[in-house]
Amino acid sequence: MTVGIVLVSHSAKLAEGLAELAAQMAPDVRIRPAGGLDGGGIGTDYDEVVAAVQRADSGDGVVLLYDLGSAQMTAELAVESLADPSSAVVVDAPLVEGAVAAAVAAQGGASRKAVGEAAASAGLAPDLLAVDSDGAEEQELTLANEVGLHARPAAVLVRSLAGLDAEVSVRLGEREVDGHSVLALMSLGARQGDRIVVRASGPQAGEALAKVTALVETNFGE
Repeated sequence: MTVGIVLVSHSAKLAEGLAELAAQMAPDVRIRPAGGLDGGGIGTDYDEVVAAVQRADSGDGVVLLYDLGSAQMTAELAVESLADPSSAVVVDAPLVEGAVAAAVAAQGGASRKAVGEAAASAGLAPDLLAVDSDGAEEQELTLANEVGLHARPAAVLVRSLAGLDAEVSVRLGEREVDGHSVLALMSLGARQGDRIVVRASGPQAGEALAKVTALVETNFGE
C-alpha cells in the first residue's frame, strides 16, 4: 500500500492532466483528480472531492493538494466529513511541484506525514548540498539518455534510493543538490552529454552509487 493523493482544482482538465503527469513518475500510487463542477463548470465539488479521497485511500491515508483558496475550503470540509478525519490531510503546497514531489515520495513508500512534507517543501528553492567528503564515495557519469536528468529520469533515480541508508548528492558544474529530491535534481538542468558527479556516504553508499550508475548506463529504462 502507498499513501494516496487527491488533486483538488477548479478545472477538471487541470486536475486530470496533472494526475496523468504525476502518475508517470509514481505508477503504483493512487492519484485521483477532483476538479470542476458537476456538468463541466469551473469550481470545486464537495461530493467529488469526498469520492476522490475514498478512491485514493488504500489504507495508508491520503494527502490532498489544491489550487486556489476556495478549493482549500472544499478539501478541508471533505476531510472533516470522513469517518476518520485523521486519515487524510490537506497540504498547502504549489499544486504542480507539490503533486510531483508527493507522488515520488509516496511511490518510495514514505509515510503520509513525509509525503505531505515533500509536497509542502516543493515550493522552496533547492538548497545547494555537499556530502561530507570524509569517507564519501563518488562516481562520475555521462548522461546519454535523450532528456537528461529531467522529470521522469529524476523520479526514477529518487525511487531507486528509497530505503537506502545513504546520503547522496549529484553535482553538475558548481551546483550540487540532494539526490533524494526530484525537484532539486531537475533544477540542475542536466542534459544529454553532461557529466555529473554522484557522491554518497553512509552504510549503503556503495549500493547507492551502484544503483545510480546502473540507471545512467541503461538510460533510465528509456
